[in-house]
Amino acid sequence: MDLNKIYSKVFGWMFFGLLVTFLTGYIIANNVNMLLFVLEIPFIIYVILEIGLVIFLSARIHKMSDTTAKLCFLIYSFITGLTFSTIFIVYELSSIIYVFGITSLLFGIFALFGHFTNIDLSKISTFLLMGLLGIIICSIINIFLGNSTFDLIITIISVVIFLAYTAYDMQKIKRSINTLPEDNLAIISALELYLDFINLFLDLLRLFGKSND
Repeated sequence: MDLNKIYSKVFGWMFFGLLVTFLTGYIIANNVNMLLFVLEIPFIIYVILEIGLVIFLSARIHKMSDTTAKLCFLIYSFITGLTFSTIFIVYELSSIIYVFGITSLLFGIFALFGHFTNIDLSKISTFLLMGLLGIIICSIINIFLGNSTFDLIITIISVVIFLAYTAYDMQKIKRSINTLPEDNLAIISALELYLDFINLFLDLLRLFGKSND
């Protein structure tokens, strides 16, 4: 496989997924009836659907057709967009754009690092997974504690972890060449980088976003 061709497909799908997510969120946030409908559905339903799609796509990527893989990715992007409608209400649009720019810059730097570095980042995969699980557990605990300082610490650590994941997942593409059909590899890699970007964006928005009055 041509690595440059794979990269072009990966980032093409990733950016298309981000476009679907942000456009969906923005459109819904500006339509009261659609927004009320989205908010009436328990948030846990969206979480279950998102986790289910990621698990399904990751587990079946070796066997599913490229059309099914692309459809799953787009559905995931759309569902995420439904939940993103709230950020256009909570935060100022200028602030969202500003944080998106910061996220893009940091993401680009660490993606380039993951591509060019000779360090084997697969060695840190276990630590990244443990850190991610730790963040999830601490975040759940802090729902009941409501400690703003603890939340700030969790968010900062989360930024570090997803920056590291960006470099790791970028390097992973090179290691995965010839392990999957070209389009399937592009979709699963796009999903992984999309998740890194979205989580990094949300963390930075919590740190630097300016709330609406």
